[in-house]
Amino acid sequence: MKSELPVTDYRITAHARSEMLHRQISEEEIAVVLAAPGQVETARQGRSVYQSLFQSENSGKTYLVRVFVDIDRVPPEVVTAYRTSKITKYWRLKP
Repeated sequence: MKSELPVTDYRITAHARSEMLHRQISEEEIAVVLAAPGQVETARQGRSVYQSLFQSENSGKTYLVRVFVDIDRVPPEVVTAYRTSKITKYWRLKP
């Protein structure tokens, strides 16, 4: 299986584009998360979740962008992405 880190050559599915538009997540944010993720988790075999922390320029609040990627394809495919303020729910502290 292909290495998970980093992902610089990828395809964004139509579903992911639709969700990005709806959730106001830019392609630049996706590119940053995939190129230098803060964390990578396995969602299931062949699918990983790349996530990074961002700070809002408007409010100064910190939020998490999570990008779901099917890494078992060439090129890998972004299947969806979302932004959340529930950082403690998803961010794993290293032991």
